Amino acid sequence: MKGFGWLIVLLSLGLAPLGFGQDKHPSAHQEKPHHEEKIAPDDLKELKGLDMESVQREGKVQELAPATIEISPERQQLIGVKFGTVEERPLEKVIRTVGRVDYDEKRIFTVSPKIGGWIEELFVDFTGRYVREGEPLLTIYSPELVSTQEEYLLALHASEKWSKSPFPEVSGSGKLLAESARRRLKLWDISDRQISALQEKGQVQKTLTLYSPFSGVVLEKMVNRGMYVTAGTTLYRIGDLSVVWLIADIYEYELPLIRLGQQANFQLSYVADQVFTGRAIYIYPYLDPQTRTAKVRFEFPNPAGRLKPEMFAEVEIKIELGAKLTIPEGAVIDTGVRKVAIIARGPGYFEPREVRLGVKAEGYYEVIHGLQPGEKVVTSANFLIDSESKLKEAVGGMAHEHGGH
Repeated sequence: MKGFGWLIVLLSLGLAPLGFGQDKHPSAHQEKPHHEEKIAPDDLKELKGLDMESVQREGKVQELAPATIEISPERQQLIGVKFGTVEERPLEKVIRTVGRVDYDEKRIFTVSPKIGGWIEELFVDFTGRYVREGEPLLTIYSPELVSTQEEYLLALHASEKWSKSPFPEVSGSGKLLAESARRRLKLWDISDRQISALQEKGQVQKTLTLYSPFSGVVLEKMVNRGMYVTAGTTLYRIGDLSVVWLIADIYEYELPLIRLGQQANFQLSYVADQVFTGRAIYIYPYLDPQTRTAKVRFEFPNPAGRLKPEMFAEVEIKIELGAKLTIPEGAVIDTGVRKVAIIARGPGYFEPREVRLGVKAEGYYEVIHGLQPGEKVVTSANFLIDSESKLKEAVGGMAHEHGGH
């Protein structure tokens, strides 16, 4: 037999510890000697030679773990023992954090000329203004542009005149000159419509109008009227805010649950009636060493423009974990070294057991090892039960030490 051997001999055998519950005074033994029951020789012969597993199969003895303790129903009620069940249930992990609205870097554009010149007029003259695609931004006077327009008109005139020549080399050269001048104008972002207007009117345009190539808000304006700019000078930065980013901080231990494409919801504290929905598009490859968090980038549609960069928001990420074996959060004792659950082993008996747990969600822990479906666990007063079991272990250990001397 092992350690505790036989702790309880079931009443079906008609066995009981000698003198259990009797007064220790000798006279008490003399008054009620007929209450003592001795183990019958036949029963001893029946039990002799059986190992613990065999005896348990026979239903004669119940083996309990060394730390198992007995608590009467009255004491259970007094200390407030409550129970839960180890069972499989669908889990949903909810991560709550805060985030900051930012520009979508893919939707920020720079407007700069491909020729140098002087700014004649500014149609968009302040930061923050909304501009539509194709809206005029400014006009620029460039001597180089004027000379190229003149070359183009002369080439068109020559092409028309030389086209009647009987010599193919002469008739084709005019077309080549016109095409060369046209390509130069196109390289300077002069549109086909502007070139056609130049061709129809036959007059050189003193200035070139630059148009916005996209819709958005002017984030920066670095140009003023009368200013001379060179080719490549940044004149405007325009941001399209129809889609924005939200940068959220996720704790290190929650990162394994985050996946690209995962949906997130967030609300603004002062717009409680609207929930914005987006998806994770990037997980930053490093952590903040101070906060132990990583940044996750979410993309949110913003058609009405209510979301503005640098706003703060409360973010909620719901993650479906599927069906898991679980125990209530209150059933777990975390000692810092291990996690323990108190198992109800039968009427009045409790056993502390070390368990290995997974993710925590909705007030439950995922059980990885140590528990079986259907087992009952203590969800309140478990610290009191655990302390009593530890005391029992300590007393038992002292008894063994003294017995060994």
